Amino acid sequence: MSKYPELIPNFLKFAKINTRSDPNSTTVPSSPRETEFLNMLKQTLIDMGLENVHTNDQSAYVFATLPATAEQAVPTVGFISHIDTADFNSENIQPKIVENYDGQSVIKLDEKGEYTLDPKVFASLKKYKGDTLITTDGSTLLGSDDKSGVAEILSAVKYLMDHPEIKHGTIKIGFGPDEEIGTGADRFDVKDFGADVAYTVDGGPLGDMNYETFNAADAKVSIKGTDVHPAEAKGIMVNAIQVGMDFHGALPDFDRPEKTEDREGFFHIYDFKGSVDHTEMAYIIRDHDRDRFEARKRLFQGIADQMNTDFGEDRIKVTIKDQYYNMGEIIEKDPTPVKIAEQAMKNVDVKPHIFPVRGGTDGSKISYMGLPTPNIFAGGENMHGRFEYVSEQTMVKAVDVILEIAKLYAEKVIGQKRSNYCSGH
Repeated sequence: MSKYPELIPNFLKFAKINTRSDPNSTTVPSSPRETEFLNMLKQTLIDMGLENVHTNDQSAYVFATLPATAEQAVPTVGFISHIDTADFNSENIQPKIVENYDGQSVIKLDEKGEYTLDPKVFASLKKYKGDTLITTDGSTLLGSDDKSGVAEILSAVKYLMDHPEIKHGTIKIGFGPDEEIGTGADRFDVKDFGADVAYTVDGGPLGDMNYETFNAADAKVSIKGTDVHPAEAKGIMVNAIQVGMDFHGALPDFDRPEKTEDREGFFHIYDFKGSVDHTEMAYIIRDHDRDRFEARKRLFQGIADQMNTDFGEDRIKVTIKDQYYNMGEIIEKDPTPVKIAEQAMKNVDVKPHIFPVRGGTDGSKISYMGLPTPNIFAGGENMHGRFEYVSEQTMVKAVDVILEIAKLYAEKVIGQKRSNYCSGH
């Protein structure tokens, strides 16, 4: 029997519930289905017997407290996960379970076999020989990002409640909306949460840990054209679609997601809607280095400015909005949270894999609010689509790491006090 018997049943239950966030909404949360799910989690936390369970009015996060068992004053540690899923079909999710995967077979997702998990395409499958895998049925995403994290945090808290002999400080739990649309942590209430340090349980495969993220901006380009009959267009027509293509062509050809890796930044066009009369384009701008990030924004705006000059009028309007910054700038001032998590992984036989994430987490914004919040693995692979899957054994290890982090903070304080006592006598 699993030492965390509720872990997989909870995950499967959560995964089946559609909690996709809505990027076009102006409400918080962005969708009523998120509110419903958060209310369910709130009741779950109350039923578990946690203290101060409440919905923060400012952020819509559900917060809860597990009291300390250590007699000494120990740092209060928070664990945070988001409940929304990404921009892919999230209706009627039907997880499939593949037991004792052999590490080499092709996994057929749908009955027709149109969609498969093939180790020749997804080499990561080879790491999971002997594991139980949870996959999609090929028609939806799975939602491991980040319902794995939600289930793992709940299991860790349940284990601590069932084992009061484990010494730990006060534990804070936070479940929030809208991470996938980049707005979830905008209103995070650090004071109400009440932690000294926190971790988002929102990473990928076993051992992954991130404390560096991109600096990120969203950019919109609006282009005004002049639409006349093509037969009489010479010298008169301004085709807004063509202008948009010219604008995009002026960006560095090699600075695209599909051509970059590691610390290389990019410009990514993710939406293009247009006619001759009017065209709208949407981009994200990313870079790990703040100076290069600012240079990218200047280049983006500069292309529009030069094209407007060439037109002799303002036909291209650019709007750039910063989304989040590299939390490494904050964490590096005191890397203790990273060192604790790294040691926790080693203590439970997980090899840490620390790398700058090519994206962001809620911890990016929360860290800049004064609460250092690196990101640890939750287990998902191929996230945000029909090929998503997660290993049960990896999820168990994630719970192990959460528990070990909680214990290490207490042991560090207790050990220091013992050392001080011994050195004083």
